[in-house]
Amino acid sequence: MSQELDLQHQKILVTGASGFLGGYVIKELVKNGANEKNIITPRSKDSDLRERKNCLLLTEGVDLVIHMAGNVGGIGKNQEMPGTLFYDNAIMGIELMEAARKNNVKKFVCISTICAYPKYTQVPFKEDDIWTGYPEETNAAYGLAKKMLLVQAQAYKQEFGFNSIYLLPVNMYGPNDNFNPDSSHVIPAAIKKICDAKKENLEFVEMWGDGTPTREFLYVEDAALGIVQATKLYNNSHPVNLGSGTEISIKDLITLIAKELDFKGEIRWDTSKPNGQPRRLLDVSRAYNEFQFKAQTSFKQGLKNTIDWYINYDKK
Repeated sequence: MSQELDLQHQKILVTGASGFLGGYVIKELVKNGANEKNIITPRSKDSDLRERKNCLLLTEGVDLVIHMAGNVGGIGKNQEMPGTLFYDNAIMGIELMEAARKNNVKKFVCISTICAYPKYTQVPFKEDDIWTGYPEETNAAYGLAKKMLLVQAQAYKQEFGFNSIYLLPVNMYGPNDNFNPDSSHVIPAAIKKICDAKKENLEFVEMWGDGTPTREFLYVEDAALGIVQATKLYNNSHPVNLGSGTEISIKDLITLIAKELDFKGEIRWDTSKPNGQPRRLLDVSRAYNEFQFKAQTSFKQGLKNTIDWYINYDKK
């Protein structure tokens, strides 16, 4: 195992800090000794990471970069804006990593996406299978843009000795998630849809696809813990999965959410809409072997926390 990185004396740049995951990562960094005054958290409206000059300015004098910024969304957004999602995510990462290298940043932590995996990957997904095929079509542009950063990270390690690591978190969920129906992922989208149906006394809710795909979910606090553990302890260029190691079908997920919300209506499936990738389940052994990461929160508890948070938020 690598020598543990002492976060106390690091000047840390965290991109995407205002996003869903970002706040939890900041808390976890501070919990692990980082000085909050030394954490830089730029906002996209002030620093467009697609611009080289901004990346060079932000990384000047920085010891550690955790890159989480991205233009992301669910299946709908991925279908409507593939070109935008490809360009934004590829260019942000490429320019930021190059700026970090030029400014002699000691370590670059790249947070990628499960969408980088091929559509038909042997389950559970092993990191070594990431190049065995083309991603699921509805999110391929986004997934491939993020996967190019793995190529960059490994190439920079080989040519320049640049210390960059590449993490692949599975679908995250939890309090403060994005509940906007135009861009949210399945758990917040379903919670909002069922809550709205209850308020409007609807007899049914309609969900995309046929409910057969399976998904693995990682509670956001656990994801933040995994990222910070990797930041402190991992210095290899091999990609690493971050997940819970458990899967649930979309149909069972929606049933569970409906039960938790005491929704008595019918669940209807719109099979004209895409299912997305057939199965998602990660092999999480590398994360445990390399930096002892294991998810702490049960799915039932995490889902309850998320639903409770949304109900309180919705009342405001």
